[in-house]
Amino acid sequence: MNRACHASLAGSDLRTIEQQRDESRVDHMHDDAQHGPLAGFTVGVTAARRADELGTLLRRRGATVVHAPALRIVPLADDSELLAATKELLDTVPDVVVATTAIGFRGWIEAADGWGIGEQLLDTLRGVELLARGPKVKGAVRAAGLTETWSPASESMAEVLERLLEEGVEGRRIALQLHGEPLPGFVESLRAAGGEVVGVPVYRWMPPEDIAPLDRLIDITVAGGLDALTFTSAPAAVSLLRRAGERGLLNELTAVLQGDVLSACVGPVTALPLQDRGIATAQPERFRLGPLVQLICRELPARARILPVAGHRVEIRGHAVLVDDELRAVPPAGMALLHTLARRPGWVVARADLLRALPGSGTDEHAVETAMARLRTALGVPRLIQTVVKRGYRLALDPASDAKYADS
Repeated sequence: MNRACHASLAGSDLRTIEQQRDESRVDHMHDDAQHGPLAGFTVGVTAARRADELGTLLRRRGATVVHAPALRIVPLADDSELLAATKELLDTVPDVVVATTAIGFRGWIEAADGWGIGEQLLDTLRGVELLARGPKVKGAVRAAGLTETWSPASESMAEVLERLLEEGVEGRRIALQLHGEPLPGFVESLRAAGGEVVGVPVYRWMPPEDIAPLDRLIDITVAGGLDALTFTSAPAAVSLLRRAGERGLLNELTAVLQGDVLSACVGPVTALPLQDRGIATAQPERFRLGPLVQLICRELPARARILPVAGHRVEIRGHAVLVDDELRAVPPAGMALLHTLARRPGWVVARADLLRALPGSGTDEHAVETAMARLRTALGVPRLIQTVVKRGYRLALDPASDAKYADS
């Protein structure tokens, strides 16, 4: 897919990213982050909750971050559905309560306090079998003055389901704290085994109030302005895809995510909506923000092209270049030319081919000369790229490497 095909949609947004990169380079001129594993890469963040934390972790490792919440969370105390579900549980006490997230459980207790039924809810929970999915949820349960009946070390809902089915659920009433993400097969399996499942929606996902940032993120992604896109919840992935579909850009977005852009998901459940569209995803072994960032720090640099050019080590990253380990900022037009030259290192690429690679390319080959001059200036070593009179341009690949790439 030609990355320039949507440049007209996102030109101003790509320029905004360039301004952010320039500001970041000034702010961190003497900072280790400029030489971090993500220096030269741009990462999109779709999270609503803990977005600042994720963005900070990425920036500390050198990334340029574009944030656009793909959804918003309905405040618990204002959620009439949660109030109704809580009153129903107090009236008809369940046999089992499954707590799935720490923030959701804490919010549920706090909301009940605000409604004046907090102590009644705690008394009810003390008298039931209380299952906590993982250590963080267990901590929230104990902070509320309760004690969990059991908690799996794996943090896996599959293990929770296995325990319930082994105990037997026929005729039992099971309250499940919902947390906005699908639980594939969980509810269906319990009901098939004879259990009565009652959902407790501790918070609900809604589209963002301001859709403009999400639209900009979609445009930037389709235009080739991102190297990775992060997802911390399945509803965020669904919301992004749905909005792209509403704008007639779903096929374009899917194609980009199936290609050069890394789709980094905090866990397998989060990845499901993307995988359903045939989009490959990467997930850390531990479903936390820290491991997610570590995963991105491994994946993106591994995709960088490293070439020996004119006696220098050139590492071509998403939107910048390391020349002998010095980060060099390159404008989008220059990166488009460099990526095109690097596909066949050492070979001459015609001006017409380079023109087609330029964002918003027209018919004037003079645009190639202008962009090439700026690229050489940005790289700081003009002889990295050779002009071949009346033919085009080539990367000045070191002679010893010519044979390696001659047949590539």
